[in-house]
Amino acid sequence: MNQETSRTGEIIRVSIRGIAVNLLLVVFKAVIGLAANSIAIVLDAVNNLSDAISSVITIVGTKLAGKAADQEHPYGHGRVEYISATLIAVLVLLAGLASMKESVVKLLRPEETNYTAVSLLVISGALITKILLGRYYKKKGAALHSDSLSASGTDALFDAVISFATLISAIISMTLGWNLEGILGIIISLFIMKAGYDILSDTVSRIIGIREDDALTKQIRECISENPNVQGAYDLILHNYGPEKYFGSVHIEVDDSMTAREIDALSRSIVPEIYQKFGVILTIGIYATNTHSEDALEIRRAVQTAAQKYRTILQVHGFYIDEAARAVSFDIMLDYEIRDPAEITGALNDDLQAQYPDYSFHINIDRDFSE
Repeated sequence: MNQETSRTGEIIRVSIRGIAVNLLLVVFKAVIGLAANSIAIVLDAVNNLSDAISSVITIVGTKLAGKAADQEHPYGHGRVEYISATLIAVLVLLAGLASMKESVVKLLRPEETNYTAVSLLVISGALITKILLGRYYKKKGAALHSDSLSASGTDALFDAVISFATLISAIISMTLGWNLEGILGIIISLFIMKAGYDILSDTVSRIIGIREDDALTKQIRECISENPNVQGAYDLILHNYGPEKYFGSVHIEVDDSMTAREIDALSRSIVPEIYQKFGVILTIGIYATNTHSEDALEIRRAVQTAAQKYRTILQVHGFYIDEAARAVSFDIMLDYEIRDPAEITGALNDDLQAQYPDYSFHINIDRDFSE
């Protein structure tokens, strides 16, 4: 059994356990809620039912995400997990809206509740169960890199908050006779909708494409740079096609005296190492650097000094001089606040041209994808 198959199977097992727990909670809460005439407990039961449905969506999404790559989807189907997490978020939002509607009605037309000691016992049991289930989902979601499980964990912990509020409301109703059902229902609804929004925002961002974890990209660059034949690693870009499925590209800076055979051997040694350590399928581009020319070193220092005048230039790399053509090329990484790069590149080019009128300067623009 390969790692991906094992991961898929574990996510499904976790989801089935969650379905079983939530269905039990639905039965208990529905019976107690109807008996006590409590809209809060009934809504809590409905919310648990939506949790069970969410787990079904997680199972289906995980199975689809585990499909092998094909001609139409050469990067695999891993992003289906993000889509399933989005569906869960929509369900949570819809549950919140439905709860809000019923709670407003309950606030405008309050009805007497009939809580008993059994009611309190069931609510307390549900509270503890949801805390344990939420922590379990969160732990497994982090270990398996499953957004769907993590989303279910967040939802379960919010359910625990709801159960706690319901418990307090029931105690107040039994001791003081105050009916807080409508107000509590509205508060619960707001919590549910906030949870749905947070899950939706995160998963939609992942579908659009987000900046990958800085710790991961830093580790990859440092690993590449540890090779004695690599003078620097730049322009690392990672594309995520589902949990633990990364494709990427990077430029490495090497001595311009290296032969094509030596560069090929270097690339072939780096690619499998990065895949084994980080699970990233990497494509490598080459920056040749002048290492045997005093003129090149002087101009390079001048470029660095000139670039430091601009706060929005974050980095200079990829420097190379074609001595025969008297052409200098390098990359500058610009801050995202810059909307008109031509203004900075023009000013930088004028500055360098004034110092070295016999050379032409070609400035390439990079963005801060992972630096």
